[in-house]
Amino acid sequence: MNSKTNPFIMASNVNITSKGIRKVLRLYNEKQALAEYIWNGFDAKADTILIDYTFNALGSIESLKVADNGYGINFSLLKDKFNPFYESEKALEQSIHLHKSTMHGKNGVGRLTFFTFAHAAEWNTTYEENGQFKNGSIKVAVGELNNYEAKLLNEDLKEKTTGTTVSFSNVQLSKEAMELSIIPYLQAEFCWFLELHKSRGFSIVINGEPLVYQDNIMDQEDDLVFRYPESNTTFKVKFIQWKESLHKELSKNYFINHKGQEVYKDYTTLNKKADEYYHSVFIESEFFDEFDFSSTDYEAQVKLYARTKSSPEYKFLIKKVNELLRAKRKPFLKEFSSKLMEKYALEGVLPVFSEEEASQKTDLIETLKVMYELQPKLFSGLSIDQKKAFVRFTHVLLNSNQRPQLFQVIEGIVELEAEEKEELMSFLAG
Repeated sequence: MNSKTNPFIMASNVNITSKGIRKVLRLYNEKQALAEYIWNGFDAKADTILIDYTFNALGSIESLKVADNGYGINFSLLKDKFNPFYESEKALEQSIHLHKSTMHGKNGVGRLTFFTFAHAAEWNTTYEENGQFKNGSIKVAVGELNNYEAKLLNEDLKEKTTGTTVSFSNVQLSKEAMELSIIPYLQAEFCWFLELHKSRGFSIVINGEPLVYQDNIMDQEDDLVFRYPESNTTFKVKFIQWKESLHKELSKNYFINHKGQEVYKDYTTLNKKADEYYHSVFIESEFFDEFDFSSTDYEAQVKLYARTKSSPEYKFLIKKVNELLRAKRKPFLKEFSSKLMEKYALEGVLPVFSEEEASQKTDLIETLKVMYELQPKLFSGLSIDQKKAFVRFTHVLLNSNQRPQLFQVIEGIVELEAEEKEELMSFLAG
């Protein structure tokens, strides 16, 4: 069917207002918005995302497109694909915690974020339905985010490829912003995802050049093998420490089956320790081919022969991974603690010591460094005045007969693991 002779047009105006949509999406900026369009492509099972833009002599971007080779947007399921159009502000703001990297996008909400950098967006999409390949377009303007128009263009295409291209009109971005701000943001946003799917050839290509994320790698350990001797089960492990934050992804373990497919992910034990130790662990094994990650401890006991988190192989793996993470983290924290003391000195946080008090200064600095290396959370989120109070309080306890009380104070603030308790008590006793 050709649109010139018999167009199939749909239009929808929804309950939530355009102003309401902007309010819900108010925290998005142009970097996050563009990332959402890439996530939408990967959510549609694409393995390649193409970002193409042109700019004029003044450096202003004149055209911007994001294309993917995913399964497209099926017009019979249009309401599902543009689900945020049909929800309330409260429903839009809800977030879902996922244990898989597929369906990363927030239920299609990213499709409306173009208002942060453009005046309109048009999706040209090709999809397969009942053996036929169909093509259509969907348009949304910035002034009416709650109103879209969808038009089916062709119902029986000869070209048998699916995918979606989003074209943005009247783009309010510069070439400089793209190169110095947006592309570096995308490198940090997608580095873990591209690494996770490296063996499957996933890529983001910007103006013909693949997005390079390897510069964000600070430390890497490949081809580690952990073998559980009783069952001879092997786990291939890759560890990566990143220079930059992974944004909302944070630090996670990724569990991969023998086909190279992610089956589950979860936070590492060192996630969100307030120490800027950004990392990812990729674990591949046949053991995860039929693994039940959802079982509770009780269910796992009932399923005696099932592969669950209660399996001795899994417990062995997590123990080895945690040992690896702690070993990798120690030198990082040691180096960072020295930099922190230098920063404290520049900020005037450290007390002023006379030459006669040099030993007290050394004792204080070394104690603060050990405390940071054990529990960085003690030093996070403090104002200058709070830092000064914390440091002076530590100094007073160190130079009194109440030195052991420092351990009790720290233990009352943060939860210490057995090894951390032993190390701190040993240091304070010395």
